[in-house]
Amino acid sequence: MVSSITRTQGNIQSLAVAESNHGETELNKNSAFSLISLPATPLFGTDGIRGKVGELLNAPLALQIGFWTGVVLRNYAGETRPVILGQDSRNSSDMLAMALSAGLTAAGIEVWYLGLCPTPCVSYLTSMSEAIGGVMISASHNPPEDNGIKVFGADGGKLPQALQAEIEAGLRGKLPVTGGMSCGRHYSRQQLVSDYSQALKQPLQSEGNLQGMKIVLDLAWGAAVGLAPQVFREMGAEVICLHNVADGDRINVDCGSTHLDILQAAVKEHHADIGFAFDGDADRVLAVDNTGRQVNGDYILYLWGRHLQQQQKLPDNLIVSTVMANLGFERAWQQQGGKLIRTAVGDQYVQAEMLRTGGMLGGEQSGHILCRHYGLTGDGLLTALHIANLVKQTGVSLGELVEQSFQTYPQLLKNVRVVDRDRRLGWKDCQPVQDAIALAETAMGDSGRILVRASGTEPVIRVMVEAADAELAQHWTNELVAKVQQHLA
Repeated sequence: MVSSITRTQGNIQSLAVAESNHGETELNKNSAFSLISLPATPLFGTDGIRGKVGELLNAPLALQIGFWTGVVLRNYAGETRPVILGQDSRNSSDMLAMALSAGLTAAGIEVWYLGLCPTPCVSYLTSMSEAIGGVMISASHNPPEDNGIKVFGADGGKLPQALQAEIEAGLRGKLPVTGGMSCGRHYSRQQLVSDYSQALKQPLQSEGNLQGMKIVLDLAWGAAVGLAPQVFREMGAEVICLHNVADGDRINVDCGSTHLDILQAAVKEHHADIGFAFDGDADRVLAVDNTGRQVNGDYILYLWGRHLQQQQKLPDNLIVSTVMANLGFERAWQQQGGKLIRTAVGDQYVQAEMLRTGGMLGGEQSGHILCRHYGLTGDGLLTALHIANLVKQTGVSLGELVEQSFQTYPQLLKNVRVVDRDRRLGWKDCQPVQDAIALAETAMGDSGRILVRASGTEPVIRVMVEAADAELAQHWTNELVAKVQQHLA
């Protein structure tokens, strides 16, 4: 006799096959719960599966993602152990969490549900527990109408691409359903978040505390609204909070790590020592110094790298960053006897290169910073605490530290909205755009560099031009943006 769980698994696979072969089903096509055709391009981008809720992401698809994630993680581990599930504050996160949990339990997986928490909290607790993986529901810095699903392996790192491909094969009806499993259970485990909080503070407690520092935090109405102020206060800092209520309608809207103007004004108004702005899931952070000046990931990497270098905790004086890292940063770090390795954009590529080379510090200009002395993935809260501690221990203001570091080359980055996913991801096949890039590279020579890429998290093509001369950067940025708009937008 076929068990009820096996029938459930069969029904889920039938949904996947129907979607893959026939596109939208007979469910209400205008409903947020209706199925849609999966795009021909890969679902997993640089930071999981991300899209607009009700279009790419809906409850039936999340149910399938949960199921196939459970199957793939269980098969890879060779046994059935829990999966940790967390979410940010978006209005759609509750719906996706329940659908994912239903899919995971249908795969026979026990779910430990954390509720609202930062993405690195899921990563840390996964790595430190008996879990076979973790899932975070968030679209990071994206607007409220978007959401995303990030999957972690048992080590707390981003799930390898080979396993992502297996999950996607299941979603497209290309993997068999195996029976004989019992039904999983869903448990609330919000108390585990305190373990992550203690882990953030523990490495710094031997060095002292942040007493005497005034720090402004922009929480972006997101996942760190409760945790970040608590941790900084427990470390002794005077904390001033902005956008510090979980608000799914306003997450990331004109605030957080993508909009620093309010934080800059607040740091100056309160005569604060430093300000930190997080994105919606707090896996990245940007800083504002005591003068109100923005301090991006390049400066954070340089300053933290120098600190680790002086402590002889930076093997080969190596920092891993991405193709977006500023030339001014790279050349200044080389003058300090350091080495910089660049990867593709995305913290998963930085992480992979760090593991390959043994590098202990890496990250992105956008504020994803990874330090393997303290964690495996990008962690905004951890980074902010260590930068604040660095300022406290040196007795030098962040503004002075930045002044003593390096001058950036003029770097212009413009986003061109390209809604058509296939055209966006296939932009390299556009010959007029390729010809324009070749012309610009020839004209600039060694005095600058160009980077054009399709975003893995937003429906845009990013055009970046960097040059020693600002006018040169502006000219070629305008030329390339015009070509992309003409032939792809």
